[in-house]
Amino acid sequence: MKVVFNIIRQYFKRLDKPLFLVVFACSCLSVVLLYSIVYNKVISNIGTPYKMQAVSIVIGTFCALFLSAIDYQKLAKLWFLYVPASLLLVLLTFTGLGYQRAGADDKAWLNLGFMTLQPSEFLKLAFILSFSYHLSKVSGEINSLKNLALLCLHGAVPVGIIALQGDFGTAMVFLAVFVFMIFSAGLSFKYIIAALIAAPIMAVTAWFVILQPVHRKRVMVLFNPDLDPLGVGNQQRQGKIALGSGRMLGKGLFGGDYSYVPEVQNDFIFSYVGQTLGFVGCIILVGALGFICIKIIINARMAKDDLGKNICIGVFGLIFTHSFINIGMVLGIMPVIGVPLPFISAGGTAMLSMYIAIGLVMSVHAHSDKNYAIFYDAN
Repeated sequence: MKVVFNIIRQYFKRLDKPLFLVVFACSCLSVVLLYSIVYNKVISNIGTPYKMQAVSIVIGTFCALFLSAIDYQKLAKLWFLYVPASLLLVLLTFTGLGYQRAGADDKAWLNLGFMTLQPSEFLKLAFILSFSYHLSKVSGEINSLKNLALLCLHGAVPVGIIALQGDFGTAMVFLAVFVFMIFSAGLSFKYIIAALIAAPIMAVTAWFVILQPVHRKRVMVLFNPDLDPLGVGNQQRQGKIALGSGRMLGKGLFGGDYSYVPEVQNDFIFSYVGQTLGFVGCIILVGALGFICIKIIINARMAKDDLGKNICIGVFGLIFTHSFINIGMVLGIMPVIGVPLPFISAGGTAMLSMYIAIGLVMSVHAHSDKNYAIFYDAN
């Protein structure tokens, strides 16, 4: 009995409690916001998403706490199991099992009958783990042409598959995570400069060859909001109105006069935060997401090896990119590309995958042999 008690005590001693508690608080806020949306009948025919959100949080909490006790090195070495599995799930969206959610431009879900599943969320986790392992295996030799070419191929596979789905928002997230991770791993500045020179050419090619007319229009609306105010620009226009209507302290979560915003429970939930909790609520939420990102960077600095650091940087890139794009969509500085707000937007698969990602970061924290102060080496 004493041995069991000692194991439990050591587990909670090493657990990254501040990170987990802030994540859990954000996800609980998500349930409250979704319940408020349903209660106030802000949008009709959405069922009871708060129930699925609550279930996902419970499962996600168990997964995160369990993963924090597992050595991330052992998890990374199992890439040959979860990478093919996640790729297979994504490829199934191109079959009859593929499902296009109402209001979406892409067929990125699997219809399992009793529920829908978005496989790209699990592919994100598989990519972060496998790419972290790949980077750690070529540590110190990342800038050789052979290794760099293989690393770029590793990153191009998920980006290409997701882009073929038509989910350009998620493809951008994969690309951003790849950039964060490879830059952090020590990419030579000569390659960075070459990439910056090639970026305009790639952007023009993507504009005319890859993007569809509706996607190009969403970008043009950013520079001319009156281009299509009742069509492509309507959601963003309504989102800005709703965001500002809450003023400083908001209208409250129940009983107010709320503005309608399409997909307010998903990609535009930040506008509902502005309506109900006001500017103060928005700042607190942004602060919480900022804390999560900073804490993950701290864990990256605490990591005992390159693999742990790479995992943390990958999860940081994932959460930061999601947050920046989502809030940017509501503010009108980013095009509407269907990227949810981490731990807040409705979506069981997304919530579960984010909790698993946090579990990986907590594993790095729990298995670190170093003790760092916040921004410097305490040793």
